[in-house]
Amino acid sequence: MRLETALSSTFNASGDFTSFENLSAFLDPSIIEQSFETAKVATLRKRRLPLESVLWLVIGMSLFRQQSVWDIAKQLEIMLPGQRPLAAPSALVQARQRLGAEAVQQVFHGLAHHWYQAHEHEGWCGLNLLAVDGVVWRTPNTTENREAFGSGANHHGDTSFPQVRMVCQMELTSHLLLNSVMDGYKTSEMRLAEQLVENTPDYSLTLFDKGFYSLGLLHQWHQAGQQRHWLLPARKDLQYEVIGSFGKQDKLVCLTTTPQSRKHFKDLPETLEVRLLEKTIKGKLCRILTSMTDPMRFRASEIVELYAYRWEIELGYREMKQTLLNSSYSLRSKKPESIKQELWGVLLAYNLIRYAMMQAAYRLDSIVPSQLSFTSCALAVCTFLLRIPLCHPGNIPKQYEALLTQLGYYVLPLRREDRHYPRCIKHKPSKYPSATNKNANQVN
Repeated sequence: MRLETALSSTFNASGDFTSFENLSAFLDPSIIEQSFETAKVATLRKRRLPLESVLWLVIGMSLFRQQSVWDIAKQLEIMLPGQRPLAAPSALVQARQRLGAEAVQQVFHGLAHHWYQAHEHEGWCGLNLLAVDGVVWRTPNTTENREAFGSGANHHGDTSFPQVRMVCQMELTSHLLLNSVMDGYKTSEMRLAEQLVENTPDYSLTLFDKGFYSLGLLHQWHQAGQQRHWLLPARKDLQYEVIGSFGKQDKLVCLTTTPQSRKHFKDLPETLEVRLLEKTIKGKLCRILTSMTDPMRFRASEIVELYAYRWEIELGYREMKQTLLNSSYSLRSKKPESIKQELWGVLLAYNLIRYAMMQAAYRLDSIVPSQLSFTSCALAVCTFLLRIPLCHPGNIPKQYEALLTQLGYYVLPLRREDRHYPRCIKHKPSKYPSATNKNANQVN
């Protein structure tokens, strides 16, 4: 039985399903259909490779990195029945071209918003904790990719592979990606982050890295909705004027914006009032800037320690690159449009696993989703998807219930706060033998 047929039958099935009424929470067909219409790829023509099946193929490219696209299509049985049991590799290429990158992008954003709204997330002082950071993906070294995305360069010219720069927004307790934008390698991360402002949830606190210091961006972030706060480390050369004091290491300061920023951000005032906090942690002075200026609601002692949670988005990038993509250096697609489609598929596959982990964690009522092992859960979800074509549609809800129960067993041990790994530069090993590693015959 095909994967698409099994899931579609389950969507319409009625039965005893305790936590879900159906598997539409896994990949909601209505959201997929609406996304295809928005991307203008929806069609009434019945093909052996419908767009819904091709979407599963793009997701499978990330879940089964070690297999070819043809093998993925064969194992998931995404094709409709016909005279030939298998699809030609060229048919899969043409199907991906019909789907395009924008359709997968719309599906990602639609499902991310739906999954984020489906549950209440553990927050702080009534604010959901979010993080924004950038990541770079390497593509195959072709002229077309280099023209579309660009690469690192020095005085000798382009010296590296073409790369895609991406900025993502993550909910930190569940590691669910809420939004993402991508562009060429030479595009600034702050310019990409500006595109995230409109879709940022209200009543949230976004943690930024030091590199996102832009008063225009931060002011726009705070003013775009209700209670959209931000927090980031202060630069060492920060120039400010103290206009109020809430404590010895808690000040209300005034920052002066530059004419260039006011030209780019039309509503940016000449000065901004923000809060500057200082705290010594393990012998190191930490300074934090934030828009949370109410000292009665937001305690200074807790704000500085919140910044440590920004590292959760770095862990999410590691999970995508090392677990999903099997630590591969480059993406598998060859052309720019297919590369964008593959990247949206990676984000969608990651969120699919994360949402299943959310369901499993919230059943236990004692842990948050980030305490589950992503590697073990990803393996369990991949196994579940491979078993679907072999199951009767009526048994899929029971199988999904068993999957959520299984994911609840993969609880990680508590993190050790005393562990510390100082940054260091590893020396590149020499390709020539030295006197210390020569054998006795070479020395003599």
